Amino acid sequence: MSGAPKKRFGQHFLHDQAVLERIVRTVNPKPDDLLVEIGPGRGALSRLLLPKLDRLRVVEIDRDVIGPLRAACGQSDKLEIHMGDALAFDFGQFADAERPLRLVGNLPYNISTPLLFHLLGIAGQVRDMHFMLQKEVVDRICAEPGSDDYGRLTVSMAARAESVSLFDVGPEAFHPPPKVDSAVVRIKPCAAPFPLADLDAYDRLVAAAFNQRRKTLSNGLKGLLSAEQIEAAGIAPGIRAEQLAPAAFARLADAWSRQQQADRQGDTAA
Repeated sequence: MSGAPKKRFGQHFLHDQAVLERIVRTVNPKPDDLLVEIGPGRGALSRLLLPKLDRLRVVEIDRDVIGPLRAACGQSDKLEIHMGDALAFDFGQFADAERPLRLVGNLPYNISTPLLFHLLGIAGQVRDMHFMLQKEVVDRICAEPGSDDYGRLTVSMAARAESVSLFDVGPEAFHPPPKVDSAVVRIKPCAAPFPLADLDAYDRLVAAAFNQRRKTLSNGLKGLLSAEQIEAAGIAPGIRAEQLAPAAFARLADAWSRQQQADRQGDTAA
C-alpha cells in the first residue's frame, strides 16, 4: 500500500500512542518554536505536534508517504514539507538569529550516527534535539568512562553536546518491529565543557586511541604522542582509552596540536 515501510530507508514507523504522546510532552513545543521533524513518515508524531505549533517543518526522503502524512495532519497549511535526504539537507536554512532550531524525529538506525554529526555541524543554530535512536547508540552516547558502552562516539559527542537518555521503547511500538530496543535521547549542542583548543586534533586523536581499544594509550597513540608526552599531560600511558574521560582526551589533543605546531615551525626554520 502507499506509504508502506521501506527497508532501503530503514523505516520503522512508530505507532504506539502512549509513546508518541510522551515524546510530545518531553519536547514541550511552544507555538513560535522553529521545530523541524526529520523523517515524519506517515505523520503519527507530526499530527500531535502540529496543533501546538504555528508551523511545523518536516524533512522526508520518501515521496510515497507524503499523501498519508498530509492526511494524518488534516491537510493543514501549517505543515511545510521539504523533500530530501537528511544527511545532505541544509537544516540551517530554517534558523534565525533569535530563534534556534529544535529538531525531533524517529531516525533510521542505519544513518543515525552520521546524521547526528551532520546536525552538530550547525550546532550554533540548534537549541536541542529529541531523537528516537537504537538503544545501543543512545547507551554509547551517554556512557561513562570504564563501561562497556564507552567509546569513540561517547568521547566525540562529549565535546559537542550534553546528552541525556530519557526513556526506552520496545520493538512492539513500531511497524514493522525492529530487532532491537530503542530509546529517546535529548541532545543539547554546546561548547566543550572542558578546555579544548583544536576540535579536529581531538577527533583524530580519539579515533586513533579507539582504533584498537584494548591497546594501552602509549601503543594506540604511537606516532602521535610518546609515552613521555602522555605522562606530561598528567595521564598514565599504560591505561586504555576506554578508561579516559573526555577532558583528558582534550589535554592529549592539545599537547599533540602544540607538538605539530612546533614541528612545523622547526621545518620552516630549517
